[in-house]
Parts: sequence; structure tokens; C-alpha cells
Amino acid sequence: MSRPLSICWFRQDLRLSDNPALCAAAARGDVLPVYILDDVNAGDDAMGAASRWWLHHSLTALKDSLGGVLYVAAGDALSLIPALVRETGASAVFWNRSYEAWRIERDSALKAALTDAGIMAESHNGALLWEPWEVKKGDGTPFKVFTPFYRRGCLAAAPPRTPLPVPDISMTPDAPASEIAALRLLPDQDWGGMLAPHWQIGEAGAWDRLASFLDHGLAGYKDGRNLPAAPNVSRLSPHIHWGEISVNRIWHAARDRANLPEGDVDNFCSELGWREFSHSLLFFNPELKRRNLQTKFDRFDWRNDAGLLRAWQRGHTGIPFVDAAMRELWQTGYMHNRMRMVTGSFLVKNLRLHWHHGEAWFWDCLVDADHASNSASWQWIAGCGADAAPYFRVFNPVTQGEKFDPDGAYTRRYLPELAKLPKKYLFAPWTAPRDILDAAGVRLGETYPRPVVDLKESRESALAAFSALREGAD
Repeated sequence: MSRPLSICWFRQDLRLSDNPALCAAAARGDVLPVYILDDVNAGDDAMGAASRWWLHHSLTALKDSLGGVLYVAAGDALSLIPALVRETGASAVFWNRSYEAWRIERDSALKAALTDAGIMAESHNGALLWEPWEVKKGDGTPFKVFTPFYRRGCLAAAPPRTPLPVPDISMTPDAPASEIAALRLLPDQDWGGMLAPHWQIGEAGAWDRLASFLDHGLAGYKDGRNLPAAPNVSRLSPHIHWGEISVNRIWHAARDRANLPEGDVDNFCSELGWREFSHSLLFFNPELKRRNLQTKFDRFDWRNDAGLLRAWQRGHTGIPFVDAAMRELWQTGYMHNRMRMVTGSFLVKNLRLHWHHGEAWFWDCLVDADHASNSASWQWIAGCGADAAPYFRVFNPVTQGEKFDPDGAYTRRYLPELAKLPKKYLFAPWTAPRDILDAAGVRLGETYPRPVVDLKESRESALAAFSALREGAD
């Protein structure tokens, strides 16, 4: 007697361990693993170049872990999944939930269509510690401020579930043929070759990264996480985003390190809490990527200067701590969190360019580009989001560099043209005497740009624009 066939639809859960949808499918009978690149329903939210590069390699790793069985296709999942059900005779489809508005709309329509056709359709939580609808205020409304969301909401709720083991998987012997290369995810230029040395993509790489962080980075995390040259950040964000390792696994692994200072573990877990908060904001504010949560910012006087934007994107602003971070992004597909705040503040406040420009550039360049976290974080730094940094809080990239890159190791790594400058002038080379610049081989305007804006004047201009916004609201 033949066993029932279930489709396990992989999305941002490219792993075997602690995968609720895969476990449910495997428990029922034979499994056909499937991935659909659905740019049709994604529309303007289709993933960027760095994400596609990562996805290609992550799918390759997943296929290997599945014994070479993974059906992939590109197109509208609303039609491709039902067609695959008919072709294979599958009687059930399982997947783990996503929280972008376009995915929710598509998945709801698909579940209804499958159910109407007599096909079992089940979705599971494989991405979050707590579902957005599980963490609300006493009056039933969603939290708008992070600290009470995390302390009074998340930590007061039922603890995150225990991670699931890898299930025994019986693959269907009749899987349709397909090739990952046909998805055309790799960039035309050899940008991926520049990114590759910085990452071990796939589930095995995610586990290795977690083990390394727990052994060498979690101790000292509370303070070290602010130092971009220190080893105290986990660099797990792309693995989490693509679901190569579950956030439940990470949460419990960190909590199990009882021998470490409590502040280090609590601070790390609160960062996982910020991710939960971002997903809550997205779930209850589906236009988070496009609309200011504080609507008064709809009237803000943003500039429109393509030259300034290009200088920021390429790390040619003449402000070393900003430029180092933007070059880290371009060269590695990643940026340290402290640097995301510094570069974001510089874009929206010193350059006074719309945060949408920053969100779009990060979306295209980050290997961990996450709809919820990217949008919520840009609204936070712009001052227009929930629980946002006040607009008048302008990060000074010179003092930030002096404080958080005290020996200049991070800045010199990504700005080798300034490597010989004394630390005194590294973060503000325009203040260096001519003989110091000559000795370091620095020619401002030639080997390294002059500042595109004056930090003091641009800060005052931003504050004046914000004051005008407040007065207009009155």
C-alpha cells in the first residue's frame, strides 16, 4: 500500500533541524521538498541581489542535506503549488509562516484553495519565538514600545518551545526534476566572489557560527557588541533570516550558558527580542516599509540629491567612520549594528535624505535583508517609527569612531588609504596638518574625499527642519 505524499514548502526555513513544517510532513508519509521563487506576488518586495546570492547557495546546501531531492521553480506559488499537487498526487501541503503582508495574503488564498480542493494545508510557526498575536497589552492592542513589549509581553508569555530534532524523512521516489541554477539567482557581475570568503552558507555553517559565538563571543557581549572590530557580535542574522538555524535553537543555546555573566546573555536575548518586536510592528503595520509610523514625518523637508546619495552608498562621503561601514556592507554583505545606526543617522540627518533610500540600499546589499527588521530599524533611526530614537539625537561619526573603534582597527581595515594616519586624525582627516597628511600618503580630494557636508552645520540644519516640523504640527 502506497504512503500518502505531502509537499513540504520551504521558504525562509532552509534547514532540517527544528523545522515544524518538515516534521509534520515527515510524520504523515512520503515528502516532496519544494522551494518556489515567487517574484510574481512579491512585486516591489522581491529580494535584492545579495539575498539572491545567499539564497542560491543556501538552497544548494539544503538540497545536499536532503539527499539531492529538492524541487525548485520560479513563478506564482498560487498556481504552481496546486499544479504540483495535481501532478504528484500529493494530499497535503505544509509550510512555516511568514509575516509580510503579501505573503500572508498569498498564503491565506492558497490555504483556502487547497482546502476547498480537499487537500490538507497546514502552516506552522518556524520563524519566531512568539507569534505577533500572542504578545499584546492587557487591553488587547499591540505594544508600540520595545521595552514593555519584551519585558511585560514576551518574557511574561509562555517560554519559547523546545527545538525539534531532525525527523526521519522518507522522500518520494518520483520527485520532478529541476535545477537551482535555473532560478538565475547569482549576480551577473562577480560580486558574489567578493562576498563568499566571509560566510559559510547553509545549516551546517549556521551551527558552526552559533558554536563559535557561544564559545568566543557571548562572554563580554554586553559591552563588546558596540565595538565593530571586536568578536562579540554573533553574525547569525543571515542564518536566522534564511532559517538555516531556528531562533528557538539560538535562544535556548544562549540561555543554557549559565556560567556566563547574566548581563551578556540577557542583552543578547533582548536583541532576539528586538527581532520579535520588528515582526510585531510589521504584522500590525503592513505598510511599515513605505509609510512613517509617525505620520507627522510625511511633511518632513527631505532633500533630493543623487550625488550625495551615491557618495553615501559607495563609502565616499569623506567621513571615515561612515565610509568604513558602507564599504564593509559592499564588500561583505553585512554591517555591524553600531555602524548601521551611525550610517543611518548620517544619511537621514546630516545628508537629510529620505530613509527610504537607506532602506532600499540595505535591502539590495545585505545578505540578512529582512523586511521587518530593516524597515523597523530605518524608521527607528529616522525618528519616525515606533519607540524611535528622537530625531534630535544625531550620531556624531567622529566621536562615535573615537569611542567605539578606539585603536582604529575597523576603520583602517576598510579604508586602507587612511591606514597610516595617526589615530588622532583618523576619524577627521580634514583636521590634520599638511605634513601629517603627506607623511601618511593622504591627499584630500584625491586619494580620499573631502567631507561632502560639514558635520556641525548639517546637524544644525537637520534640527531646524525638525523644529519646523514640530511647529507645523502645533
